Order: sequence, then C-alpha cells, then structure tokens
Amino acid sequence: MHSPIPSPFGSRPASRPTTPFRFKDIVNDVMHHFRHEKESEAHQIFRQQAGHKPPQTVNPDEETVPGIEHPGSTGVIYCSDRAMANGFSYANSHEWANLGQGAPEVGPIPGAPSRPQAIPMPTDSLEYAPTTGVKELREAVANLYNRTYRQGKESQYTYENVCIVPGGRSGLSRVAAVVGDVYCSYQIPDYTAYDQVLSAFKRLVPVPTVLEPKSKYRLDIEQTKKDIRNQGLAVILASNPRNPTGQVIKGHELKELVALSREGSTIVLDEFYSWYIYPDSEKDFGKSISSAEYVEDVNNDSTVIIDGLTKNWRLPGWRVCWVLGPKNLVTALSQSGSFLDGGANHPLQLAAIPLLDPEHVAQEKLALQRHFKMKRDHVLKRLRQLHLDVDVPPLSTFYIWLNLEKLPPPLNNGLTFFEELLKEKTIVIPGIFFDINPAHRRNLFNSPCHYYVRLSFGPPLEDLNKGLDAIERVLKKVRNEGTKNFGHSYKQSLDGGLDAHI
Repeated sequence: MHSPIPSPFGSRPASRPTTPFRFKDIVNDVMHHFRHEKESEAHQIFRQQAGHKPPQTVNPDEETVPGIEHPGSTGVIYCSDRAMANGFSYANSHEWANLGQGAPEVGPIPGAPSRPQAIPMPTDSLEYAPTTGVKELREAVANLYNRTYRQGKESQYTYENVCIVPGGRSGLSRVAAVVGDVYCSYQIPDYTAYDQVLSAFKRLVPVPTVLEPKSKYRLDIEQTKKDIRNQGLAVILASNPRNPTGQVIKGHELKELVALSREGSTIVLDEFYSWYIYPDSEKDFGKSISSAEYVEDVNNDSTVIIDGLTKNWRLPGWRVCWVLGPKNLVTALSQSGSFLDGGANHPLQLAAIPLLDPEHVAQEKLALQRHFKMKRDHVLKRLRQLHLDVDVPPLSTFYIWLNLEKLPPPLNNGLTFFEELLKEKTIVIPGIFFDINPAHRRNLFNSPCHYYVRLSFGPPLEDLNKGLDAIERVLKKVRNEGTKNFGHSYKQSLDGGLDAHI
C-alpha cells in the first residue's frame, strides 16, 4: 500500500490510494473474455456508424447519393455523437468532464497576458483577405521564427515563406492538395485528422510505421533513411511534439530528420504543441521546439511547418494558423486555398499581429509551461494513486496516453472504457482513433492502439478532478461488484446535432 499523498492544490484532499486489481478475484465474474470486435457491444456501435464498416462491406441504405462515400468519423465527431447519446449538450456541459478535449483552456492563467476582449474591424477588413493571408501577419510570423530559432543564420524567413490558413486541418488539406502521386510516410499512433487527409487525397499513397512503447514511441531516423531509399518515400508526415503520446523529437534527432529534406524528401511537421515543453530545470522554462532551428536554406530545404494560434496562444476559436516553408510552396498553397477554404478570417488576422510580438510571446510561453506542467504532474499523481501508472509519461503536449491493458476485461480496451465513462458524464478519446485509418483495417482488437485512451489535461483543473473522480468511481465499482455490469447496456440513440468540440 502507498501512503496518502497530500494535495498541493488548495484544501482538496488527495484521493485515497486503492488496492491494485487482482485478476484471480475478478476474472471469474467475466462471462466471456472478448477476443474479437464482433463480441463487444462498444465496438459494434462503432462499426454501425456511417463510414466505419470494413471496406468489403456494402450497406445499401447508405447509397442514397450517387458517387458519395463516407470518409469515417474523426474522433471529434464520433465521441461527440456518443456523448450526446448519453445526454451531453452545451447547455449542461458544466456537468460533464471533457478529458477528450483537443484544446487548451482559453481563460486567464497565472502570469499570462490578459485575454483578448475585443476585435477591431476597420472597413478594409470586411473585404476578403488574400488566400495567402494578410502581409503584415505573414511578416510577423516570419520575424518570430527568425528571432526564436534562426538568430545568426544567413538564410532568414520572409513573408513569402508564410501562408495564413483557417486552422490546422486547412493547412494540412492545402498541403495534401498540392502533393503529387507519391508514397507518404506516417506513424501510428498520431493525430486523428491525418486519417481523413490520407483518405480524402487519394494521390497520396500512405505508408505506415508503428512506433513502439518500449522505445518510448521514438521515430528511428536511420530506419526512415532506409525506407526512403528502399520504398521511395517522398513525404514524411508527423506531429512534433507528438499527439497523442506526448513525446517530442528534439536536438540531434530533429536535426537529422530535417536533414532528410535535403535528400529528396519533403518533411511535413505539425508543430502545434511547440510551446508545451515541460523541462526539469528552472533555467529551461520558456524554451520551445521547432524544426525551423535546423533548416539550412528556407527556400531549398523541403521542410514544411504547420502551427498557429490554436494551441500555443490558447485561441482555438480564432482559426488563425499558418504554413511555413519554401516560397514556391506558399505559391502553390495560395492556389489550393482558393478552391479549398478561401482564406482565413480577415479581422482576426489583423488582431493576431500584436500577439506575435516577441515580448508578448515570451510572457505567454512561460506562463503556459508553468501552468500546464502543474496540471500534468497533478493528473499523473492521481493516476498513480489509482494504480493507473502511465508507461510513457508525456514530456510535451497536454495529453496522456494511458494503457489500460492491466485492467480486467472488458474494461481493458479504449472503446469500452470510453463507453463506461460516458455513463459517469466523462469523455476520453479511445486509442483506436490514433491508429490512422482504424475503421477499415483488421479486427480492431488487433490494433496497436486498442488498449489505450487519450486523456487531455487541456481543461481547467476543476474539470480534470471531476473526470479523475469519475475514473475512480468506475474502478471502485469493478472492485466491489466485479465486471458483470460492464461491457453492455450502452445507449444507442444519436439524437441531436454536433454541438460539442472534443
């Protein structure tokens, strides 16, 4: 038994330590140990939603619009649907704990600049903005990267290396739209939106690489070099820092990855969590990570960076982001943007310019790192008290990649765990959504992400505690009642619209 740990967060007492699960005491309650998705109610609900059937299955009821093919739900849409089937709505969202939330808290945090309260709208801003974005904002982005990552380097970014886009998904889509018929490397697990991008833009031929927990989800750069030579990989797509594992490629390994862009491959890095770095040393607070540091020539190195206000500035509702890369890429992105999205919000682009001032950025970055490190440590401590140790703790992002494999079945897989927490008004994201293209491959029980859920510590501390209390209730119920009441009796209704962002 562990002794109780006092809470450093006010007067709220820490959760009482619990006894680890003893399988010999619990497994007798399990009528059937699920080994296939067909035996799991949670997985059958997942398969019944449009776009989630295996590719060889044809549902005549769906073929009502000629030429239309369901792309499959993102984790956002699917989990929103299932939460609403269990009573979630904006009207009662305060009653729920949303630990699936793919966004940071947007309110004030200690030490940060004040939050924007009003947006100026000069008459000119009521016109369309250029599809590459407002020039002044493009210059501000280029200057920020030069000052942060490229001091003393001969090659510097200019506004011509920056394209403003209405959100990260739009940036990914614009890039994918201008890539030719090539092999595109991606990793499992990684950001769920890559599934739809790689499926929708069919000229891209996806080539997966499974990252292993035993190596802390490290991307093997030497093996990647071999794959480029042997498989002809032309594009490498990855989030860095990594969603959902919370790991990060940095230092020499990041330098080696960027160097591949000088050897005939294009490196596309989603760097939305570049400020969410949690150092051990006080002197390292305020530092961030970007591949821009290792680019030699901004117009010749085929390194493409996607980032924006969404995560680092904690302004997801603004939908003001950017793609940074060679200027001939930006020209192409302007053309793809003209038919894909039409460009980002004009007044919000103007309002974003002062937010990129280096002094403002330094204050935001330092406050963010201190606040989110506190929340990370708090969540990890409470999980330890529940004997849910995290195999690979996050070094970055605001996600925890939680392995449930040691829990008694059927609670030990992400989709069933997710359904059980919905009964407790808590949302997490099942791991299978980070198995890129999960709905159309293999028995889902064989997915490398089958046993996982992603927990977000993006929300405020009060919400985190509410969700962790719900997890504790589920585990207590298992200890007291066994597992006979788990794995079934899930609500089927999907009434209502999509009014949640997860």
